[in-house]
Amino acid sequence: MLAIRPTRFPSPYSVSCSPPRRTLPTPLVPAPRRRPLPFVVAAAGQREDRRIGEDDYHSTVRSLNSRGRHKPRKSLGQHYMLNSSINEELVNVADVGEGDVVLEIGPGTGSLTNVLINAGAMVVAVEKDPHMALLVQERFGATGQLLVLQEDFTKCHICSHLTSFLEKNHMETRPASAKVVSNLPFNISTEVIKQLLPMGDIFSDVVLLLQDETASRLAECSLRTPEYRPINIFVQFYSDPEYKFKVERTNFFPQPNVDAAIIKFRLKQSAEYPLVTSRKSFFSMISSAFNGKRKMLRNSLQCISPSDQIEAALSSIGHPVTARPGELTMEDFVNLHNLIAKV
Repeated sequence: MLAIRPTRFPSPYSVSCSPPRRTLPTPLVPAPRRRPLPFVVAAAGQREDRRIGEDDYHSTVRSLNSRGRHKPRKSLGQHYMLNSSINEELVNVADVGEGDVVLEIGPGTGSLTNVLINAGAMVVAVEKDPHMALLVQERFGATGQLLVLQEDFTKCHICSHLTSFLEKNHMETRPASAKVVSNLPFNISTEVIKQLLPMGDIFSDVVLLLQDETASRLAECSLRTPEYRPINIFVQFYSDPEYKFKVERTNFFPQPNVDAAIIKFRLKQSAEYPLVTSRKSFFSMISSAFNGKRKMLRNSLQCISPSDQIEAALSSIGHPVTARPGELTMEDFVNLHNLIAKV
């Protein structure tokens, strides 16, 4: 028989540099379950009046057992959220409201899907696990607010799916952009972020639950540290990231070895991107620079430009000719690229 041990309240604040980060507590006693409202079939043109009760540990286990599963699949990075208040925090951070179109990646048993639908969102859920995809469809398909895609998101043509979803639902007032709200499988988080952030023409905000260390590194990373990597420049180029809350590992089933955190990315429109002569050339230069992270840029970038031109460019942007990649900000790299790249 599966069981979960009660946990103590963690400190409401984690110890860190300014500003302090609030940690979402795990309650000692589960919050009282809301009584689901009765199922009502709506007339044409009306939204069904329905609110589905909160998900907790027991409902998660029942959902898994209903699919013939006794535990989540480690190969898919499945860790299910047991605390519905954290799902509500995710939805609140994204400011999801009535009629918003929301992409959810990896809905699992549907605990976050539940909160999104109760908030009035139209949800496009992408789930690789066929058993979980069927479960979510069975739970929420009758709401008229859900499209389930049984696909691997990293190979999914999400733009065409979103367009078809909007057309099928005949939305009279289509939102200018959609949102992403997801408790991501930890093992695909970086790949998904690289796919989502350049899509500012489709999504306005991306709110994710990631490993705490990953979220911290993406939101706040200092120069001249081992954590400063090409992904930091990528994130800054396409978005404005903000670390929100730490989430204790005890809120998941099965319990992972690390804590998690909520991070929000406000995606930039193409007009807000830094001015580079070629984005493809720019990120190719970043990759070359960090492939030899301990090398001086005048050596690692010789595949792009002669070393004397690189030295002249570094001097013109205020850096010594011996500069290494960990010493340059994104703006520095933009200026360097525009001086040495031959597009």
